[in-house]
Amino acid sequence: MNIDLKLLTNFRKELHANPELSEHEKNTSERILAQISKTKPDELLTQVGGYGIIATWKSEKAGPHVLFRADMDALPIEEENTFDYMSKNKGVSHKCGHDGHSTILCGVADFISQNKPESGKISLLWQPAEENGEGAKAILEDPKFKNIKPDFVFALHNLPGYPLHEVVCKEDVFTAAVNSIIISLKGKTSHAAEPEHGINPALALAKILEESILMDYNKPEKSDMRVVTPVFLEMGKKAYGISAGNAEIHLTLRCWNNDNLRKLEIDIEDLATSIANKHNLKVNFEYTQTFHSNINNPEALEFVKNACRINKLNLTEREYPFKWGEDFGLFTTKFKGCMFGLGSGENSPALHNPDYDFPDEILLTGIQMFTSIYTEICKKSLTQSA
Repeated sequence: MNIDLKLLTNFRKELHANPELSEHEKNTSERILAQISKTKPDELLTQVGGYGIIATWKSEKAGPHVLFRADMDALPIEEENTFDYMSKNKGVSHKCGHDGHSTILCGVADFISQNKPESGKISLLWQPAEENGEGAKAILEDPKFKNIKPDFVFALHNLPGYPLHEVVCKEDVFTAAVNSIIISLKGKTSHAAEPEHGINPALALAKILEESILMDYNKPEKSDMRVVTPVFLEMGKKAYGISAGNAEIHLTLRCWNNDNLRKLEIDIEDLATSIANKHNLKVNFEYTQTFHSNINNPEALEFVKNACRINKLNLTEREYPFKWGEDFGLFTTKFKGCMFGLGSGENSPALHNPDYDFPDEILLTGIQMFTSIYTEICKKSLTQSA
């Protein structure tokens, strides 16, 4: 494989040093565009779903359309590392490895430019706004995407806690369905000396919080797992002469599939409505940062396992999914797809830790996995059409 790893490593560090938050990846997108322009794709779409990029290479022969996706956004976390490519943007850093994911796809672009598809076509998608759950939705709803109808979609995520280069997969569900609910309570302010003239939401807030947490069933080995996590509470103002009239409770909800998650959402809504009514409060619900469950298609998963064997990599098959959300799940609800993990070191800081850094040692491994998947799909297509 004729890939310039030194160039790619330097590029990854450049992305790491210049991180941008979800929906603000303008410079990141421009850097990626400059990097892949020399690979001369047959079709290049920019500003897709925000700052997304889609590069496509086509064959003259009919065949499957394969799409590989990488994310590009960073997180609102202050970096604690001290190396020379540490984040230049205060309070923002690549603590999920999206700099590495994007760089891997740049390496795949380089490979494809030297090994054009023998059948069908291949698309590479650099997606913005994964961290807030808005990117996949924006891509799929963009009119520029309407003619892109892949037969298979694939993505990877680096995984601290697993040995370098180890491939991690899971049949069926790979990551959880996640949604965040905002419960707003509206009462009536009054003088703090005369709370009886108002409607203070404090007791209702406390009861909703307590009973919501009791719905938690954090047993990842169980198919009916439920995780209810309080993330933010707000009530009233720092005005000591006023009895509060309004409150908000923010919860993150997780289940293994979208149907179970919807049942949990309804249970939370019913609970909050009942308690609010008892306390003469108005209640409103809002949802944010929605992540569909990643469902691995059996055929797509087999291509991942074959690529693992071809590259002589260790394979771990998980007993149960990961509890975190990943918006690639929206792609796997619409297309046959698979997300897999790539070990980034047993002693690596965890994802979203302030001292995390993507290991450059696995750049080539990620490239080899994607290119092997692509090659095997093309081979199968040519064999079937012969």
